[in-house]
Amino acid sequence: MTELAAVKAALKTQAVETPSWAYGNSGTRFKVFAQPGVPRNPREKLDDAAKVHEFTGVAPTVALHIPWDKVDDYGALAKHAEERGLKLGAINSNTFQDDDYKLGSICHPDAAVRRKAVDHLLECVDIMDATGSKDLKLWFADGTNYPGQDDVRERQDRLAEGLAEVYERLGDDQRMLLEYKFFEPAFYTTDVPDWGTAYAHCLKLGPKAQVVVDTGHHAPGTNIEFIVATLLREGKLGGFDFNSRFYADDDLMVGAADPFQLFRIMYEVVRGGGFTPDVAFMLDQCHNIEAKIPAIIRSVMNVQEATAKALLVDREALAAAQRSGDVLGANAVLMDAYNTDVRPLLREVREEMGLDADPIAAYLASGWAEKIAEERVGGQQAGWGA
Repeated sequence: MTELAAVKAALKTQAVETPSWAYGNSGTRFKVFAQPGVPRNPREKLDDAAKVHEFTGVAPTVALHIPWDKVDDYGALAKHAEERGLKLGAINSNTFQDDDYKLGSICHPDAAVRRKAVDHLLECVDIMDATGSKDLKLWFADGTNYPGQDDVRERQDRLAEGLAEVYERLGDDQRMLLEYKFFEPAFYTTDVPDWGTAYAHCLKLGPKAQVVVDTGHHAPGTNIEFIVATLLREGKLGGFDFNSRFYADDDLMVGAADPFQLFRIMYEVVRGGGFTPDVAFMLDQCHNIEAKIPAIIRSVMNVQEATAKALLVDREALAAAQRSGDVLGANAVLMDAYNTDVRPLLREVREEMGLDADPIAAYLASGWAEKIAEERVGGQQAGWGA
């Protein structure tokens, strides 16, 4: 197989999981902006996700968020997904939109609140059993706003205790993905603020616990690709929540703010052997002012483009330059790959997969946007519950 053929083959195996909540209404803390045709229930979210997969060919799974996607029959929801060529992906918990969680959830000083939070996480594992989902994704808003508000060390003990109970409930083929965020909504301490804290807890829990890297959850200037390389080296990178940031957790389209950073991250994924199903590529974005389905399609394409460039890096030439101490030569090898226009290559890949070469144009010509705007009237549009 030629080098180009190998790159094409790898791109055809890529899978990007889309989030159910990205199809619903979202906005800022000041206003949620409604759009015509937005889904009113989880089944309609899956209908929209099926269109993303139809036109990209690489978005076969959809993440759920509980209770935003709560239904009476999860087996039936999984069947609805299957009928549309999809599978249900990660189950995301929600321990941040209940009045009881004002001072935290599984780190809360009150044992009764901690019990409520852990029970919710166990419920999410039950849902995984019903849907066939393999990943339980956890993000906690837990933290404090003021020095002395709570015992920082005790909160870590509570976190470890709660995680351990949930970990023991996981099946043999299920895993826990622990996300981190350095601030917001807590501003003094956050209980899982960085990859090191998440890694420490996952290491203690065992092999079924891994770290999720949300690309928007870092301080300015953080070298995210170093984190990715380190976690891959340790076998603890479970996946990504892809989005873009300018200032904080902006949840903009992946690759929009800094496409070069996305390329650097994807190079470390390829270099570290992370281009496998064991590392989940998930989107975690809010499309507040742009049309939702085209934005998700564009995001999937952005991930594909960064991946294609990463796969084109001449690793032998790069290694030779690195070993000889050729600083500029090594940098040039990376930059040559980054500066390659991979759009013609991806058009060829799509055509070979039986897809339209231009997914956005194909979607816009399909009439789906007009159809759902006309049909989805009445009821309550889905949103992220703020």
